[in-house]
Amino acid sequence: MGQKVNPKVFRIGITTTWNSRWYADKDYASQLQEDVKIRKFLETELRNASLDNVVIERTATNLNINISSGKPGVIIGRGGEGVENLKKKIKSKFFGSKKISINLNIKEVQKPALSSRIVMQDIIADLEKRVPFRRAVKSSINRVDRAGAKGVKVIVSGRLNGVEIARTETFASGSIPLHTLRADIDYCRAAARTIYGAIGVKVWIYKGDIIPGEKNNKTKIK
Repeated sequence: MGQKVNPKVFRIGITTTWNSRWYADKDYASQLQEDVKIRKFLETELRNASLDNVVIERTATNLNINISSGKPGVIIGRGGEGVENLKKKIKSKFFGSKKISINLNIKEVQKPALSSRIVMQDIIADLEKRVPFRRAVKSSINRVDRAGAKGVKVIVSGRLNGVEIARTETFASGSIPLHTLRADIDYCRAAARTIYGAIGVKVWIYKGDIIPGEKNNKTKIK
């Protein structure tokens, strides 16, 4: 089972939780769809800010968006101008004249090399610049290893380096226990848009075990 499902979804309620945190009695479907659209919008707007995660919290009149980024200064801008512009864009695009207070909380990712989304974005950026796929993937894996991860795996698939026949290549370092539910595994996938077509990229990063009852509730990465 662990080989066939999203590793983060597989562990929801054990080592991970939901990225939308609110309760809706009637408008559950529409609000969930709204959350998905807001995340896609932010991924497009903040593609140069090393976006890691977007957590959305709602009340009746407030919308709190918690953004984790490897480059928070790019989002905040000079004197907070970037945050205000982003609020206005979200308000006009998704809510119009509806009365709602939007709050953006920007958080810096302490170790960007341990974020699967940021590592994936770096690989995709290299592939779109026509960097040979082996060099792009191996340099990213080396950065993850130096950051202290216990394991990392990267799969790229498509017309690699522009060859005629598409194939899949797998690169790994350390261990990735996909069936161990207490394992803290960060996972992300997306596609690089190259002149040869789309190249799929999947990244797994194993950070350690989350053990219930321990003081810090997590084995430390040394």
